[in-house]
Amino acid sequence: MSVAERVRRGVSRLGRAVPPDSLAGYLLRLSRPRFWLYLAGPVAVGAVYAASAPADLLSPTALALFAYFLVPANVFLYGVNDVFDADIDAENPKKGGREVRYTGDRAVLAAVAVSGLLMLGFVPVLPFPALVALAGFAFLAVEYSAPPFRFKTTPLLDSVSNGLYILPGVVAYAALAGDLPPLAAVLGGWLWAMGMHTFSAIPDIGPDRRAGIRTTATALGERRTYAYCGACWLAAAVAFSLVHVLLGALLLAYPVLVAAIARSAVDVERAYWWYPVVNTVVGMILSLGGVWVLVVGG
Repeated sequence: MSVAERVRRGVSRLGRAVPPDSLAGYLLRLSRPRFWLYLAGPVAVGAVYAASAPADLLSPTALALFAYFLVPANVFLYGVNDVFDADIDAENPKKGGREVRYTGDRAVLAAVAVSGLLMLGFVPVLPFPALVALAGFAFLAVEYSAPPFRFKTTPLLDSVSNGLYILPGVVAYAALAGDLPPLAAVLGGWLWAMGMHTFSAIPDIGPDRRAGIRTTATALGERRTYAYCGACWLAAAVAFSLVHVLLGALLLAYPVLVAAIARSAVDVERAYWWYPVVNTVVGMILSLGGVWVLVVGG
């Protein structure tokens, strides 16, 4: 069985275990289980590369950060998005199938708010650099979708603001190391997130244009958006190569894959759902490489 099939079946089993018409079932679907590792994965990578001993990976702080960014942070991030996009999502075909539409339920609103407030529990235990990164995540998670900035409605800013996805990794690294990770790694991760966000917006070009929403993808159109994503991912690979040449080589998978998709007849809406698996595999390789250095090299 392929990794993609295992992921699909695992998510399906989880969905069946929780009644979809319950609050828990709604929040589960709202949190986008297929994308949980987009936030929690960087925590694992950041912790691995910051750890000075294997035991650091099982420290209460590291485990708490992973648990928070695995589920509550996703409820917060996507919940804010859905609340402020309720009108737009009425025209989005992705909603109502794999994803849910927010309909004004106050219990959902309360759950989203509580998920965000849980971040305050880290304030007493994190060093200052980690708190700065955590504050950056909280700000961008809200202002990507909410007024007054609503970055998602401004071409380029919608892409740049999605660097928020690598900030959990910065938080975890700083929590264990007491300082920020190498600038090249942060830049590479930010560029990767920009490309990932903009690629994921390609299936929304039609609905967003009908709703009058301007994004990097709607401004560029599908073909030029492929090129933009490829450029972001190529730049990310170059940045990571400054940290280690093997990291740069690993990130080359992204521009190669998007070039192949652009040249093929594959529907982008289908390709969009490949990336959770691709990102999981790349994140796993990054983590295992860090563990190898920690155990063998250290």
